[in-house]
Order: sequence, then C-alpha cells, then structure tokens
Amino acid sequence: MEETGTSLKRLLQPKSIAVFGGGWAENVISQLRKTGYQGNIWPVHPKKTEVQGLVCYKSVADLPSAPDASFIGVNRAITPQILSELNRAGAGGAICFASGFAETAAEEAEGTKLQSALLDAAGDMPFLGPNCYGYLNYLDTVCLWPDQHGGAAIGSGVAIIMQSSNIAISLTMQKRSCPIAYMIAAGNQAAVSQAEIALALLDDPRVTAIGVHIEGFVDIDGWHRLAVAAKAAGKPIVALKMGKSEQAIEATSSHTASLAGDDAGAAALLKRFGIARVGSLTAFLETLKLLHHKGAIPAGKLISLSCSGGEASLIADAAYALPLSFPELTPSQKVKLEASLGGLVHLSNPLDYQTYIWGDVPVMRDVFTTALHGDAEFGCLIFDPPREDRCEADSWEPALEAFLQAAAKTGTPSAVIATIPELMDERWAARISAGDVVPMGGVEDSLEALAASDFIATAWSSDLSEMVPAKAIISPVSQQIDEAKAKEMLRKAGLPVPAGFTANNPEAAAAKANEIGFPVVLKGLGFAHKTEAGAVQVNLTDADTVQAAAEQMPDAQGFLVEEMVSDVIAELLIGIVADPAHGLLLTIGAGGILTEILGDIQSLILPATEADIKAALAALRISPILSGYRGKAGTDIDKLATAIWQISAFALAHKDRLVELEINPFMIQTSGGKIADCLLMLKTEEN
Repeated sequence: MEETGTSLKRLLQPKSIAVFGGGWAENVISQLRKTGYQGNIWPVHPKKTEVQGLVCYKSVADLPSAPDASFIGVNRAITPQILSELNRAGAGGAICFASGFAETAAEEAEGTKLQSALLDAAGDMPFLGPNCYGYLNYLDTVCLWPDQHGGAAIGSGVAIIMQSSNIAISLTMQKRSCPIAYMIAAGNQAAVSQAEIALALLDDPRVTAIGVHIEGFVDIDGWHRLAVAAKAAGKPIVALKMGKSEQAIEATSSHTASLAGDDAGAAALLKRFGIARVGSLTAFLETLKLLHHKGAIPAGKLISLSCSGGEASLIADAAYALPLSFPELTPSQKVKLEASLGGLVHLSNPLDYQTYIWGDVPVMRDVFTTALHGDAEFGCLIFDPPREDRCEADSWEPALEAFLQAAAKTGTPSAVIATIPELMDERWAARISAGDVVPMGGVEDSLEALAASDFIATAWSSDLSEMVPAKAIISPVSQQIDEAKAKEMLRKAGLPVPAGFTANNPEAAAAKANEIGFPVVLKGLGFAHKTEAGAVQVNLTDADTVQAAAEQMPDAQGFLVEEMVSDVIAELLIGIVADPAHGLLLTIGAGGILTEILGDIQSLILPATEADIKAALAALRISPILSGYRGKAGTDIDKLATAIWQISAFALAHKDRLVELEINPFMIQTSGGKIADCLLMLKTEEN
C-alpha cells in the first residue's frame, strides 16, 4: 500500500503530463492552462504536429521523457495499447477516460474483457478509471479534466473522491465555501480503489479531511487500513453511500434477509470504521467544511443563540432526530444572562436573546460569552443577514462581531449558521472563517454535520486497528439444515436451546413429550417456513394432544418435540448473514410477529464485542421492555448480551460455511433466554 501511495503521488502531483486524443484531450489542455499548471504539457496524436501552440508527438516513444501523468482520451479499443506503451516507458500513471468497460457487463461481455486487458497492459502502473473524468488538484493547479469546473487554486482543503463524474462536476460549482483541494473521479476502480486513493491523499499535509461518494465497497481490507491510517493522521472521513446490496437478499431466505438486505451492512461497516455517513450532497459538503475547520471534535452538546423564538424552535426540532442535545443553562449562566437581558427574556437553551440588545456589541459579546462558557461542547449562532442586492445588511454586523469575539475569548468551537444556505454568501463566509468560526448554511445540513463530527470523535476513542471485519464467502450451492440438527449444533456450542427430541411418527412424538414434561411445542420437520405450513403447535398439555397434532401434519418428514419456554418477557430476532459486500452482518431486533411490523433492528459487523451488542440492544425501540417497563420484570441485559455474543462466536467459528443463521424468536426471560426457533443455511460440503 505504501508503494501504491508513492506511485499515486507521482500521478496526482505531476511535473509532466501527456494528453492523448482529439477533442476531449484538447479540452484537458485548455483546462490545464486556465488553471495555471506550470509543468510540461505534451499532446499526443498520430496525425497532428501542433495542438494549441504546443508541439504534438505521434506516440509515447516520441515523448521527451516518461510522463508523470497521462490523460487517455481515446476510444476504448485503443486505450489498452496506450496504457501498455506508457507502462513500458516507465510513466507515472494515467486517466482512462473512455467508457464501455466492466460497467457494461449486463449488456455485453466485451466490456469486461477490455477491462481485463487494461489491467494486463498497465502492469504495476496505476491508473484511474476507466469510465472517469480524471481529477482536479487545486493545490498544485493540476487539471486532468475534460470539462468545466468551478474550483480555484487553494492552499489547503478537503479531498473528495467520487464514483460519479457528473456529480463531481456539480460539487466543484458549490458556493458553500467548502475548500476543495482535490476532486477525484474513481470510475470503475479497475486498478486503484477509492480506499487506495484516500490512503495516498492522507500523506498530503495540505489535505484536512476526505469525503467519499461510495456506490459499493471493492476492498474491505483496504477500507480498514484507511480507517486506521485516517485516525492516526487526524484526518476524518465522511461518506455518502449510495445503492443497495442485492447479493445479501439473493443469498438468504429469511426475515433477516428482508431486514438486512438493503444497505444495513454498509451502514454497519462504516460505523465500524469510524467513517461518518451522511444522507445528502448538501450535508456532505457541510460536514467536510466543518471537519476542515475544526477536525473531528465532540459536538453532541450544543448551545444555540438566536434573536427569534421561531429560530430557537427550528433548531431544536431539527436536532430532535439526531444524537444531539442542548444542555440546560447552569445557575451561574442564568444569573449573568438575566443581568444582561433583563427579566422578560425566557432563559433556556436554545436561547432566544431577543432584540433588546441588538446593535450593542459589548452587551451582545457578554451574553454570547456567558452562553459559550456553559456545559455545551459547541456553540451555534443563528445568523440570517438580508440579501445585499436589495437590502441593507449593516445592522447585522454587530451581532456577528460580538459572536466572533465571544468565540475567541472562550475558545469554544463554534459555527455561524444561516437557516437557509443562500443567506450564507461567500463574503460573510470569508469573514466568519477568518475569525476561526465555521460558516454553515442550512439548519438541517449543519446539524447533521455536527452529529457526524461527534460520531467520528467518539469512534476514534476506540482502537480501530482491532476492528477487522470477518470475511464472508457466498457459495453458489447451499442447503438449509434441518432444525433439529441445527439446534443440536447450537447445543454442542453451549448455546441455550430448549430440551427436545426428534421423533419419526406421531406415536413416538407423544412418547417423547412425556419424557420432557408438559407443556411442549411440536414442530413438523422438512418445511422451509413451518408456521405458514401449519407445522407448529404450541402449549400442548398431554400426550394425546401431541399425537393428534402430529397426525394433522401428514407431510412432515419427522417431528421435533421441545419444552415450552415460559415466563417470556419479549421475543428477539438474532440473525447473521454472510454479506459478500460487507462481511458477516449481525442483526438484532424485535422478534416473532413484530419483526416485519416494527422493523426495529440494529446491525453490527462481526466480530463485535459484548459492549457493542449492549449498545445495539439499548438502541432498539423495544429496549424499555427488555429493561423492565411500568413495573414489569426486565431481563439481565449483561447475560442477554453474552448470549448474543456466543451466537456470534458460533457464526465466526463456521464462517467458512455459514450462509445464514436466523434465530427468531429468541425467547427472553428474566435471566437470559432460549433459542425457540432457528434457520441455518450452510455451504454444501462438496463446495
């Protein structure tokens, strides 16, 4: 990986550039000149002698020396040949602009073959793409990019790695004052993954944070290395994850599949790696901006200041669904604030300081300083200046100046937030940034950014180097293990399985029930979904009833008779899916008939600790029932977490064969619980 980073540095910070092709290539040359690139630019075209006043070379062999970077803007059929020539010449790397490679696999086989040809041709030489625009390096004014862009030269900033070139273009046009140092389109990631690109960028001291637009994970080990390195470098990562993992859905046959078959695996993987996930492009930019200015800092406890009760309510409501809080003002704060604001202002957090002190910088500074001196970790000033093309904004200057002075005096990390992005124009943003305060636009996006920063700060308190996900390999051929055999495997592993026996006929089932003692549960074997087939009967209280129930299951391939689990507090779903995109995914949620109705689940990547599992249980909506609700008995959460951890250990012990394990329901009792029903899918032995 260190070698990859070194070679990528040559590609991303080139002193010489070769540009292959016609119209698109000429666009690249135009953009390089417009950006102010100072290195050598060498056009390459077999039929031209001059391009835009530059000497044009006919082939790689004719170039003055091996280029550090090359833009290959020719059709897909010729691209492998040029890559091969560059590789033999000792070039630093290339951008493969053409499309029609592996991304067309669903339509044709030729694209996949051509992508393999690219890899063979390039050898150890890195290249971005194919099917990508290239990159923009605003730090060194390098523009290997065949289209317009909205960025400009900058001294430091964030790096953004996109899979969509079109979205990358749009992000360069942003007016949110998010300083972009690199914009890189990864394309198909044939030779270099997004994780490898990000690892290389961590070494650039001018890069402050990294944003990644992810459609799918190519290299989980690479992402883990990136997470560890990002923490060590103090450079946080934020992700905008798109798409869904259809592999997980196709590989499973249970409730777990329907719940975990979307992007739950991706969410759990990002959480494991301490990579913050946001839900929109605008929140993506606001988060990167915050991380650029302040790094990954605790920001879960806020103090909000505004001159309107409406704005105070707005920010309070926007934070409601996020892991953010507004600590109460301390008695000391209230005394000082009342002295400044008078007795008619309701003192609370968020604080509506009203307009009694509007325009009085010393008094406003005292109010803001007092507010920022409390228990909050992060300060917010709601600031909505009028548009200056039609209105006068001078009256807003005192409020901003007072807040900047207060933030400087207290040292409390702070932001000035416009309720809608348009009100935070670039002039105001520059002024705020100069005061070491973050200019932010849009309440919802800004609060999501604060939650993301707080998440990373918390995640970085753990040792990410130990959090290596278990790999999952999906077999094309798998089999469902008979429930009786599956439970015997679980029992031998020390897991809590109800006492039970198998029987070949109704009479034997009745005899086994007598041995267990009543009440019992009777299950017919050989059904994929026993409940739907009427192959489950519960609370049977005598042998005759057991025999009669078994006789009503003529299609059963035998019977399982088990003790009836009593004194049940709640039912839990515990499922583990081998997700090829993300590893072994543990799903914990409300079980039984509530599984699909509530959709109350938490997901973890394995291996997970008992502390991780306890946190997941606490995050469930049914958590109050587990702890004891309205005077009713709860369960021993520590023992429950241990039992779930033991189930996950069973899955890890069988990870080479496990396709899926679902326990639904796990009957929770006051002390632990028991596995009432399970589905186990394993790779067939011959595979």
